[in-house]
Amino acid sequence: MTASQARLNAQCFGALQIISQDEELMRKAVRSLQRIVDKVKPATDDPTLMSKEDFFRRVDKAREEYEKGLGKEFSNKEDMRAYLMNL
Repeated sequence: MTASQARLNAQCFGALQIISQDEELMRKAVRSLQRIVDKVKPATDDPTLMSKEDFFRRVDKAREEYEKGLGKEFSNKEDMRAYLMNL
């Protein structure tokens, strides 16, 4: 790490220390940083994203499974939430 990089790191972490004391400032900082990151690394590089075709393929598969009686049913939202939290 060069002296210039070390100085920038120190400035960044110093600013973050001040910002971290205020939740609203943290939210603004995160949004700003995310915009910077998105410009450097486009969201299309996100491995969690899927194509439109893959999405509809999964919807069709889920519909077929449901029609075969393989779907999940919940009597209330608490049961559904508990199931989803355990995935």
